[in-house]
Amino acid sequence: MSAVLRNSLVRAAARPSATAALGYRAASTHAISNPTLANIEKRWEGMPMQEQAELWMALRDRMKGSWAELTLQEKKAAYWIAFGPHGPRSLPPPGENQKVILYTIIGVGVSFVVFASMRMFAKPAPSTMTKEWQEASNEFLKAQKSDPLTGISSEGYSGPGQVQSPSSKA
Repeated sequence: MSAVLRNSLVRAAARPSATAALGYRAASTHAISNPTLANIEKRWEGMPMQEQAELWMALRDRMKGSWAELTLQEKKAAYWIAFGPHGPRSLPPPGENQKVILYTIIGVGVSFVVFASMRMFAKPAPSTMTKEWQEASNEFLKAQKSDPLTGISSEGYSGPGQVQSPSSKA
């Protein structure tokens, strides 16, 4: 054996392994007691966060091993903790839909009242918003030869031009 190969083997053996350096836990080999997992669906929400985390970590460690070694209670608890209706997946409280509908109706009603009161107290439309004024604006733009390529002064233009309001005599 060469000295280089021997030195590298000696150094590798002297180094602690990566798993020992990082302190990985081995998967737990003993089952979690049935009283701990019993009725977990009803007890989960009331359990302290620390206890929830410890139970989940214990189950996670057990799941790292062979799933054939898991008890039926452990499989059910792991599934319920991972996918059960708690936390963000919990069911909405009773009456929530009615509250949403009620508050939506109130919001629409308030916005209608604000809109109607603004319209009621608004000043009349300006004189430039009459059909006659807008037709006069069209004639002025034609006399000025405004936008001769595609606009009102172009050949064959048939659009409304500036007219957008009904007649003031109506």
